[in-house]
Amino acid sequence: QVQLVESGGGLVQAGGSLRLSCLASGRYAMGWFRQAPGKERDFVARISRSGGITYYAGSVKGRFTISRDNAKNTVYLQMNLLKPEDTAVYYCAANSRETTTTSYTADYDFWGQGTQVTVSS
Repeated sequence: QVQLVESGGGLVQAGGSLRLSCLASGRYAMGWFRQAPGKERDFVARISRSGGITYYAGSVKGRFTISRDNAKNTVYLQMNLLKPEDTAVYYCAANSRETTTTSYTADYDFWGQGTQVTVSS
């Protein structure tokens, strides 16, 4: 059973930064998603199991960076220049079957509990 634990959420002013962490029970291709109230869960960023391949949603490209430390089984999401529209619950997810992954929620078989990110204007 894959276990994922997110941390690092909080309240920040617009223009500020936060770094989210996702501690996994092993090494997997990983993604970050977010869900705002009343909206669907949206893709944010993904990273291959080795860390060599990353991909971002257009809305965060240039502001967010996904990375990983495989020695610690931890994936990070560095979020800079945060905007109020980035406010959401952020989830990390694992694709335990592949070395790379996609932007689709259906391709992830394990999910963390989520961490709240609130950006005030």
